[in-house]
Amino acid sequence: MPELPEVETVVRDLRAHGLPGAVIRLTIVRWARTVAAHAPDAFCHALAGRTVMAVTRRAKFIVLTLDTGNRLLIHLRMTGKLRFASAGERPGPHDHVTLCLDDGRQLVFNDTRKFGRFRLVPSGEDPLAALGPEPLEATFTLACFRQRLAGKTRPIKPLLLDQSTVAGLGNIYVDEALWQARIHPERRTDTLTAAEIRRLHRAIRVVLQRAVDNAGTTLGDGAANFYSVAGHRGRNADALQVFRRDGQPCPRCGTVVARIVVGQRGTHLCPRCQTPPT
Repeated sequence: MPELPEVETVVRDLRAHGLPGAVIRLTIVRWARTVAAHAPDAFCHALAGRTVMAVTRRAKFIVLTLDTGNRLLIHLRMTGKLRFASAGERPGPHDHVTLCLDDGRQLVFNDTRKFGRFRLVPSGEDPLAALGPEPLEATFTLACFRQRLAGKTRPIKPLLLDQSTVAGLGNIYVDEALWQARIHPERRTDTLTAAEIRRLHRAIRVVLQRAVDNAGTTLGDGAANFYSVAGHRGRNADALQVFRRDGQPCPRCGTVVARIVVGQRGTHLCPRCQTPPT
């Protein structure tokens, strides 16, 4: 699933390709469940003639702010992708939503697994209000992070994957941050020392910023993997230290990286650097 760096890459691509200021002339929905919160006809009618005023990101959501003040939220989920196509391009088998723009281009949503979702939110409503702080913003201070962890007894990895704790983190970057901070993913949050929390706060910001700078992480060569709007692969895979590197030596100590399951999620760690809880 695309995480914060991948979604941020898509948002930056959409801006660079001139989506802000574009007018949505026509919307075509080919898979109704992609817009499951709306009847497809009503969804298409609500977007007709609307100007995209801004393209932003909140957690793992792409947010298109329209001239009405309404917002179109796009969640890529597992395999969702956006691309620009020419007016004459025929839709592919997994092209489920198309926004036809006034300049003749089409913004196409492709989703092999069909888990991605579009949601049109009226002005004044904020279904994302319960999400945690943005970890790359200046407001995500050490004090803020400590407050998000205070009183929590869950293992640290599932807590970090909870979007109400910190927005935008997923399996890749939680594993990477915990390795960098030398914290076992099964550690109870209330057992973390002040020094460990400080290391983890810094590690989260470092691994996310590195991935943003590298335009996200693409793993493997399949069509279902992450690609930018322009069809480029993310370059961050070579910067990963433990994620999907089980059986290889830890870059820090040489111990073989292990894979375990934590909270039903495959998890990668160094058994020596990240001491298991007792």
